[in-house]
Amino acid sequence: MAKINYTIATFGSHSALQILKGAKDEGFKTLIITLLDRKDFYQRFPFIDKIITVKNYSDFPEIEEKLVKENIILIPHGSIVAYLGLEKNKSMKLKYFGNKQVLDWEADRAKQREWLHKAEINLPKQFDNIDDVTYPVIVKSYGAAGGKGYFYAKNRQDFEDKIHHLKDAPFVIQEYVIGVTLYIHYFYSPLTKTIEIMSMDRRYETNVDSLGRIPLRGQEGLEIEPSYVVVGNSPLVLRESLLPEAYAMGERVIKASKELMGERGLFGPFCLETVITPDQKFFVIEISGRIVAGTNLFINGSPYSDLIYQEPMSTGRRVAREIEIAIKENKLGEILN
Repeated sequence: MAKINYTIATFGSHSALQILKGAKDEGFKTLIITLLDRKDFYQRFPFIDKIITVKNYSDFPEIEEKLVKENIILIPHGSIVAYLGLEKNKSMKLKYFGNKQVLDWEADRAKQREWLHKAEINLPKQFDNIDDVTYPVIVKSYGAAGGKGYFYAKNRQDFEDKIHHLKDAPFVIQEYVIGVTLYIHYFYSPLTKTIEIMSMDRRYETNVDSLGRIPLRGQEGLEIEPSYVVVGNSPLVLRESLLPEAYAMGERVIKASKELMGERGLFGPFCLETVITPDQKFFVIEISGRIVAGTNLFINGSPYSDLIYQEPMSTGRRVAREIEIAIKENKLGEILN
């Protein structure tokens, strides 16, 4: 079946524009599922062929049966997981790009740490007992979206003053690693068994980035709690001497995923969220098992995709290219769940 008979779809949020622009550039029909009040916004873009609206994203199962009858391939992103929840993502009947087994390993911070440890990745110290904590630390609730639910604690009293804000939500306490944050966007192809670095970014977080521009003396007396909510992204290019380790980390993560999650493991786009210390050592603070919003910077490609492709190649377009190759080689079953 030719690719023109398939429609690539996603939810209207996160990285939808990049995903659907890339799909259209590869010759696919495109569809977006979005809230009614966003319909006018998405109608602006000529690469979106069809718009389906819902009152709430939680209503998606009510329209899924109709969509299943069409040749729709859904591309997941972080908002889809957040809007529908883990179980609805796992039970989805639409053709789904990616391995749903990854969802369990990504959502559970203990399992995520086991995965990264198996991949021989440097990790920040994690504390199970408050009496063992060495400060400063960052406290993260499970499933926090875009940095929401995180807080910094400089000492035990600071921790105890802030922890009640999480109420009964599960959380982890991690060493606060001092260094440069760097988010590395990878793509692993199960068809060619190769890993690519597509791009890199840094996140702009409110209000912690603004606070960093105020001299220490000016911060004294300000009763402002740091916030790690992400509002945007900026591009970053890594010094070349660190690139071999960046590639090696991605390869080890893929290898470990196959040992933990079965033969297919993790594939498609993913991101290692790292901090690089002054001794040029990578620490991975988190892994995202699908496309991340920082890739939106690179709809026309990045310095890293330019090293591989002779045409603009965003991560969204790279997903569509993988689907196109699978259709030609009759291997769709290897990349869809």
